[in-house]
Amino acid sequence: MQLFPVILPTLCLFLHLLGGGSGSTPSLTHSSQQVAVTRWLPATATWYGSPEGDGSSGGACGYGSLVDVKPFKARVGAVSPILFKGGEGCGACYKVRCLDKTICSKRAVTIIVTDQSPSGPSAKANHTHFDLSGAAFGHMAIPGHNGVIRNRGLLNIRYGRTACKYKGKNIAFHVNAGSTDYWLSLLIEYEDGEGDIGSMHIRQAGSKEWISMKHIWGANWCIVEGPLKGPFSVKLTTLSNNKTLSAADVIPSNWVPKATYTSRLNFSPVL
Repeated sequence: MQLFPVILPTLCLFLHLLGGGSGSTPSLTHSSQQVAVTRWLPATATWYGSPEGDGSSGGACGYGSLVDVKPFKARVGAVSPILFKGGEGCGACYKVRCLDKTICSKRAVTIIVTDQSPSGPSAKANHTHFDLSGAAFGHMAIPGHNGVIRNRGLLNIRYGRTACKYKGKNIAFHVNAGSTDYWLSLLIEYEDGEGDIGSMHIRQAGSKEWISMKHIWGANWCIVEGPLKGPFSVKLTTLSNNKTLSAADVIPSNWVPKATYTSRLNFSPVL
């Protein structure tokens, strides 16, 4: 599901009014649930797009054309609601492997959550399902069986949470189209470690106050305040373990919509 940029300011304003405006406290409260490393759990998997393709062209997380290039390329996956978490699961990384020894390799494939899928073959809301790119699905096969495994269509798999690792990349903030001095929307990119975001705050030039941003959809956050004065510092808190990182003055005073501003830091690439 893609939302058009023209809808975002309206949605952000609605969330702003619903939450009673911006404040110095987080807009959402999350439990500090620890992430289990290499804990393999049951799920199902299908694939979509072209057989050797990248799957989604954009996706419900809002990453747009990033899914067509490395490091996302061929590693994207849509997940059912239990993992998508209303968009707050965007950016999380998982290892997936299939079970049929006649066609499945022992190695696991790492995928990045970029999209939402239905709950798969089960009507249960808590069923875990992965809809992978054709390339990622094929990589679960033993050599020479990529086509065979894709012909199966639906597979029983095991999955486990893993740390995201974007070698040579730091966290970046894309300013969404339509942003103004009174409505600012940001998309988070290349977050190492847990990959998910539970809260996001912004600090204006000359201020000591961190103002809470609202989660709109996918990996997009916004603030209705104004006039906003840059440069802006941004503070991220992960959804899974409440780890915090602050990027000082990462968005310059002369920022423009559709531009991406890269920080000088990232989370540790571990869970």
